[in-house]
Amino acid sequence: MSFDAFNIVRGLHILAVIAWMAGMLFLPRLFAYDAEQQGKAEPLKSEMQSLLRVWQGRLLKIIINPAMTAAWVFGVWMILIHVYGYGEGWAFLARPWMATKLLAVVALSGWHGFLSGELRKIQAGTSIRTSRFWRMTNEIPFLIAIVAVLSVTTEWTFG
Repeated sequence: MSFDAFNIVRGLHILAVIAWMAGMLFLPRLFAYDAEQQGKAEPLKSEMQSLLRVWQGRLLKIIINPAMTAAWVFGVWMILIHVYGYGEGWAFLARPWMATKLLAVVALSGWHGFLSGELRKIQAGTSIRTSRFWRMTNEIPFLIAIVAVLSVTTEWTFG
């Protein structure tokens, strides 16, 4: 049995994406719980918000950020294997399914950036987002992931 570098890198990429997605699906839920503390009585409000904000920061710094970095590194590595290892050239990136997947990755990265910015606002006490907002938008990364996964697994083309 020989080791196939592409499949090892692909497996590591999938694991990184799973961790990244898990974090991006959980963080808005923590934001919703934080927003729900408005209007609650002290000292419970302060204690809960303090605890939630520690969890939010740790989730972003320990899981979400490293997982996104790993997903990007392994993703770029797979592209380089296709371009140079398999000799497909850079035109590989223009295939409809790959272009769609790359757009989905950019969208997920944008959502990640939005969540990071919102965490800073929450921690500073300047966020205007409500619990309802976070519950309504919680599934955005999952919907984007559906597009990415189906693009890669079907490798669809026009015609």
